[in-house]
Amino acid sequence: IVLLIFRDLPDDPAVEWDTQLLATLVLKHIEAKNINLVVTFDAGGVSGHANHVSLYAAVRYNVCRLLWVPPWADAGSSWCCWCRVLVLESVNLCRKYISFLDVLISCLLPRDALFILTEEETEQAKRAMRCHRSQLLWFRQLYLLFSRYLVVNSLRLL
Repeated sequence: IVLLIFRDLPDDPAVEWDTQLLATLVLKHIEAKNINLVVTFDAGGVSGHANHVSLYAAVRYNVCRLLWVPPWADAGSSWCCWCRVLVLESVNLCRKYISFLDVLISCLLPRDALFILTEEETEQAKRAMRCHRSQLLWFRQLYLLFSRYLVVNSLRLL
């Protein structure tokens, strides 16, 4: 199954993943690990990254497909009865790169959950990003300096 994932789900910002395949893999993982909360990207994928958008589509596919459980069905047979989904809000380019200044804006706008990272948590996230040298291109260096996502994250229930 690992070979299938690497071949059919490549880490590539230009490749859209197969919704049904990914939905199946995600659902199997949720059921196997008894997960009750999924946090994923919204339809914008934060940066338009095709893999992120595909992940949202797969999770949404599962939610829409399993949202209604007929009265005669076993309630335990559907993840929607016990698993909630939060999606990370994609914001416009200006808000995306104003770092901590977006905290005030985020506090004023409607959302279901708001996470404001401490300075220590922000530094931990930056250290984690720096561990992935192959991913740390020049524009991600700017991301580390200016991104609001390293300081504040607003989410909504799917």
